[in-house]
Amino acid sequence: MLRNLAVSVVDWCWHRAATVVAVAALLTVLLGLYAAKTLTLDTDESKMISSDLPFRQVERAIDAAFPHSTDRLTVILDGPSVEMAEDAIERLGQALPARHKGLVNAASRPAEEMFFRRNGLLFLSLSEVTALTERLVQSQPFLGGIARDPSLRGLLGSVDLILQGVAHGQAQPADIEPLLAQLEAPAAAAAAGKSVAPVDWQGLMSGGGAKDTPRRFLMVQAALNYGELEPGSDAIDAIRATARDLGLTAANGYHLRITGQVALSDANFATVAEGVEISAPLSLLAVLGLLFWGVRSARVVGAIMISLVVGLVATAAFAAATVGSLNPISVAFAVMFVGIAVDFAIQFVTAYRNERYLKGEAAAAILASAGTMAAPLSLAAIATAVGFLSFLPTAYTGVSQLGLIAGGGMIIALVVDFTVLPALLALLKPHPEKEPVGLRLQAADSWLRRRSRPIVWVGGAIALLGAALLPIMKLDFDPLHLQDPKAEAVSTFLDLARDPDNGVYAVEALAPSVAEAARLAARFEALPQVHRVMTIETFIPDGQDDKLPLITDAAMVLGPTLSPARVMAKPSPEDLLAAISKVAGQLETIAPDHKPSQSLARHLRRIAEQGAKAAMALDHSVADGLPGLLSSLRRSLDVEPVTLDSIPAELKHEWVAADGRARIQVLPKDSMQDQEARNRFNAAVTAITPAMSGAPISMEQSGRVVIGAFAIAGLGALAAIGLLLGLMLRRVLDSVLVLAPLLLGAMATVIAARATGIALNFANVIALPLLLGIGVAFNIYFVVNWRNGITDHLSSPTTRAVLFSALTTGSAFGSLAMSPHLGTASMGLLLFLSLGLSVAATFVVLPAIFHLIGSPSNGTPK
Repeated sequence: MLRNLAVSVVDWCWHRAATVVAVAALLTVLLGLYAAKTLTLDTDESKMISSDLPFRQVERAIDAAFPHSTDRLTVILDGPSVEMAEDAIERLGQALPARHKGLVNAASRPAEEMFFRRNGLLFLSLSEVTALTERLVQSQPFLGGIARDPSLRGLLGSVDLILQGVAHGQAQPADIEPLLAQLEAPAAAAAAGKSVAPVDWQGLMSGGGAKDTPRRFLMVQAALNYGELEPGSDAIDAIRATARDLGLTAANGYHLRITGQVALSDANFATVAEGVEISAPLSLLAVLGLLFWGVRSARVVGAIMISLVVGLVATAAFAAATVGSLNPISVAFAVMFVGIAVDFAIQFVTAYRNERYLKGEAAAAILASAGTMAAPLSLAAIATAVGFLSFLPTAYTGVSQLGLIAGGGMIIALVVDFTVLPALLALLKPHPEKEPVGLRLQAADSWLRRRSRPIVWVGGAIALLGAALLPIMKLDFDPLHLQDPKAEAVSTFLDLARDPDNGVYAVEALAPSVAEAARLAARFEALPQVHRVMTIETFIPDGQDDKLPLITDAAMVLGPTLSPARVMAKPSPEDLLAAISKVAGQLETIAPDHKPSQSLARHLRRIAEQGAKAAMALDHSVADGLPGLLSSLRRSLDVEPVTLDSIPAELKHEWVAADGRARIQVLPKDSMQDQEARNRFNAAVTAITPAMSGAPISMEQSGRVVIGAFAIAGLGALAAIGLLLGLMLRRVLDSVLVLAPLLLGAMATVIAARATGIALNFANVIALPLLLGIGVAFNIYFVVNWRNGITDHLSSPTTRAVLFSALTTGSAFGSLAMSPHLGTASMGLLLFLSLGLSVAATFVVLPAIFHLIGSPSNGTPK
């Protein structure tokens, strides 16, 4: 029945070729327009795992409690100095929402950082507060000078004032050595005409190296377009453009980087797209070249390529109708379709060319090939579709959608190969074959016949070894390991991850109240795997009663000094040169035997001789950070007792939800890049409460979901394919023969992956469904040949078709391995390995099994 139906359909299409091709072209255009209009791309990676899973429910609960914390870009700005970085990040934060309304919804400093900058003195020890406040009071003359005149002129005026004290015996030259040391390097550089580094004023005030660093953070809440490949690209471009407009460039000593989940996702897809730009042309050239080599006819290659386009467009329309929106995994349906549909087309065309050689007449050859291929192609397409559809019920939504689309695509490919492809062959009229289509591998067939028993034994041993290695196969579900480590968002994230205090790998939990959060925090802090625990109570400092009087006294003394009634206008170059010359003379006269004073005096003299340009360079170096220093001091001295009720609303908003639930943040001690350390940390924290969320939890749980989904779906696919083969072939043996090389190829792939160090990850795990699809199809062709009495399997036209089908598909996979995206590259490599090993099992082990079994009792069911 199936044979008769296939012959009738092909005969009708052959004799109405022009009509069939015209209708196919019209349908392709219409379906293409429908797919282009309807099919969308959703790059939200969070939707790739079912939201009903427990860890995803915890994530959603925390996101719902603190919605402002999601979908943010993290801007990291490193400046020439602490003060200049502070000034720059403030200007950037104000400019972004003002200049990009509708795109940048908010740009704010981290509430925790701003709180600690204002109340930082309260978190120092009592001895540190005492020493610092005394030093600030002693610096009152200096601070007063730069507060009235925050420029090089004011700074040198303060130096002059101190020198007057030295001249009158009220001070010693050693008293101004810290200040002279700060001026020495920039003055020397300006005198030599070199680039002048900013002064570390914070280090001077703290009595040592700066405890702060010239790095500032800005959290940007932007409008994201998940219909684009890079949802945050417009916002990222806006941030960079604004920074350039504000002069925050490398030429001015600034280094701006952007990371965060949105930027990481964008970098991921940008690298994937870059890889496609590399692999697509390579793949196309390789496929065309191999097709031409395999079928030796440009007209036949044209027919195959056109039929692939027709089928691919129809499959895209099917995807639009069934799922509507593609995710980052299901978008690979195109690779799946081409990889397997090209095999169907090559099988049909090879059968046609073989019949054309035998019969000579094209019409008779096409009908004979339709009859020959009806059963194996239909069985292969249906079995492959069943294998793909077995992934439909899994919790891995990305692959679930891929299974639905690819499964439908297999049926579409089958229909196209029995309708459009024969019509194209009729219109293009390829030349008849001049020699047999099969490969000249009779000697190899003879060798397989003689060595069939040891070959089967070796195959069995490989399968057993692979099965033994399967439970310990290396797994790596860290999404960062899929990305290009040189991408800015990735390298920046990894840079931040080196310091556990940055909290990029923190996990979180929700407590019903602040009090309960404190109790849970105490339990987390007792864990050896934990570096630090934070709750809202973390922001209440200890010993305030002892520290506040010291800070208040310093504020009373310095308050009027830091906020003068009048600030002098910016000095002119002439003013600067006059101040430089005056202080140089004072240093030479008052401290002639003091080496630091004389060194600075020489530099100042040279700057005065060089003129305005050198003076302005020195002014820029020493004065640009002074307003920031003064502002920071005023803010630090303006403190009040901190209680739970007095914590600023913007900070409380980050840690206590509107309904009173409190956030607990747990920072790991060890590197979360290490899988064993990550597993220990996850086990420890979830033992206290399983309702945890964060990158380490997500990596582990997502990995379990993916492995579980593929294990269940893989076993289900094998069972479904086996049942289908049993029903269609009506022989248990034939079903076993189809599946045995498939399992051998899979176990050999496990061995190869172990030997080459390839870990199973979110990207290359899709090798399993593709291996099922291609492997089942290849094996079915050989089993059907065996049932039809073919004994020289490698010399048959089927082997030629399978070989060139595997080569074309393998070339496409090999090109993926050239991608800069590590996930895509690993996927291409694993697919290439699994395909090669599966084909080897089909070409070597399966014929050996046939020779051991002997001739079948009868042919294939019709």
